Amino acid sequence: MDWQGQKSAEMLMQVLLVASAVASFVVGYAMADFQLMLLVYAGGVVLTALATVPNWPFFNRNPLKWLDNAESDRHPRPHVSSSTAASTGAKKKTGKNK
Repeated sequence: MDWQGQKSAEMLMQVLLVASAVASFVVGYAMADFQLMLLVYAGGVVLTALATVPNWPFFNRNPLKWLDNAESDRHPRPHVSSSTAASTGAKKKTGKNK
Protein backbone atom coordinates (compact mmCIF):
# COMPACT_ATOMS: atom_id res chain seq x y z
CA MET A 1 0.00 0.00 0.00
CA ASP A 2 1.43 3.37 -0.96
CA TRP A 3 1.23 6.62 1.02
CA GLN A 4 -1.84 7.93 -0.76
CA GLY A 5 -3.48 4.51 -0.36
CA GLN A 6 -2.87 4.61 3.38
CA LYS A 7 -4.40 8.06 3.57
CA SER A 8 -7.47 7.04 1.58
CA ALA A 9 -7.82 3.79 3.59
CA GLU A 10 -7.79 5.77 6.84
CA MET A 11 -10.34 8.27 5.51
CA LEU A 12 -12.57 5.43 4.26
CA MET A 13 -12.29 3.73 7.66
CA GLN A 14 -13.33 6.86 9.53
CA VAL A 15 -16.27 7.56 7.21
CA LEU A 16 -17.54 3.97 7.33
CA LEU A 17 -17.27 3.76 11.13
CA VAL A 18 -19.12 7.03 11.66
CA ALA A 19 -21.78 6.06 9.11
CA SER A 20 -22.30 2.66 10.73
CA ALA A 21 -22.51 4.28 14.17
CA VAL A 22 -25.17 6.73 12.99
CA ALA A 23 -27.08 4.00 11.14
CA SER A 24 -26.96 1.68 14.13
CA PHE A 25 -28.20 4.43 16.45
CA VAL A 26 -31.09 5.28 14.13
CA VAL A 27 -32.07 1.61 13.72
CA GLY A 28 -31.74 0.94 17.44
CA TYR A 29 -33.77 4.02 18.37
CA ALA A 30 -36.48 3.35 15.78
CA MET A 31 -36.88 -0.30 16.79
CA ALA A 32 -36.20 0.38 20.50
CA ASP A 33 -33.81 -2.56 20.51
CA PHE A 34 -30.31 -2.22 21.98
CA GLN A 35 -29.18 -5.65 20.80
CA LEU A 36 -30.16 -4.84 17.21
CA MET A 37 -28.21 -1.59 17.48
CA LEU A 38 -25.10 -3.49 18.55
CA LEU A 39 -25.54 -6.04 15.76
CA VAL A 40 -25.87 -3.32 13.11
CA TYR A 41 -22.75 -1.58 14.45
CA ALA A 42 -20.82 -4.89 14.55
CA GLY A 43 -21.79 -5.46 10.93
CA GLY A 44 -20.49 -1.99 10.08
CA VAL A 45 -17.19 -2.72 11.82
CA VAL A 46 -16.81 -5.99 9.89
CA LEU A 47 -17.66 -4.22 6.62
CA THR A 48 -15.11 -1.51 7.45
CA ALA A 49 -12.43 -4.09 8.20
CA LEU A 50 -13.11 -5.90 4.93
CA ALA A 51 -12.91 -2.64 3.00
CA THR A 52 -9.78 -1.19 4.58
CA VAL A 53 -7.53 -3.95 5.97
CA PRO A 54 -6.69 -5.96 2.81
CA ASN A 55 -4.25 -4.43 0.34
CA TRP A 56 -6.76 -3.81 -2.44
CA PRO A 57 -5.40 -2.72 -5.86
CA PHE A 58 -7.07 0.72 -5.66
CA PHE A 59 -4.84 1.50 -2.65
CA ASN A 60 -1.73 1.09 -4.89
CA ARG A 61 -2.39 3.73 -7.54
CA ASN A 62 0.64 5.89 -6.65
CA PRO A 63 3.64 3.57 -6.19
CA LEU A 64 6.92 5.00 -4.92
CA LYS A 65 9.73 5.46 -7.42
CA TRP A 66 12.91 3.96 -5.96
CA LEU A 67 16.41 4.63 -7.29
CA ASP A 68 18.11 1.95 -9.36
CA ASN A 69 21.35 0.51 -7.99
CA ALA A 70 23.39 2.30 -10.66
CA GLU A 71 21.69 5.61 -9.83
CA SER A 72 22.26 5.20 -6.10
CA ASP A 73 25.95 4.51 -6.71
CA ARG A 74 26.26 7.83 -8.56
CA HIS A 75 24.69 9.71 -5.65
CA PRO A 76 25.99 8.19 -2.39
CA ARG A 77 24.68 9.26 0.98
CA PRO A 78 26.74 11.93 2.73
CA HIS A 79 28.99 10.53 5.43
CA VAL A 80 28.77 12.18 8.87
CA SER A 81 32.06 12.07 10.74
CA SER A 82 32.05 11.17 14.41
CA SER A 83 33.78 14.43 15.44
CA THR A 84 31.03 16.49 13.78
CA ALA A 85 28.31 14.38 15.39
CA ALA A 86 29.93 14.74 18.81
CA SER A 87 30.27 18.53 18.54
CA THR A 88 26.64 18.99 17.47
CA GLY A 89 25.26 16.76 20.24
CA ALA A 90 23.10 17.97 23.10
CA LYS A 91 24.85 20.48 25.35
CA LYS A 92 24.43 20.38 29.05
CA LYS A 93 22.54 23.36 30.45
CA THR A 94 23.68 24.83 33.71
CA GLY A 95 21.69 27.20 35.83
CA LYS A 96 18.33 28.79 35.12
CA ASN A 97 17.42 31.02 32.23
CA LYS A 98 17.46 34.68 33.30
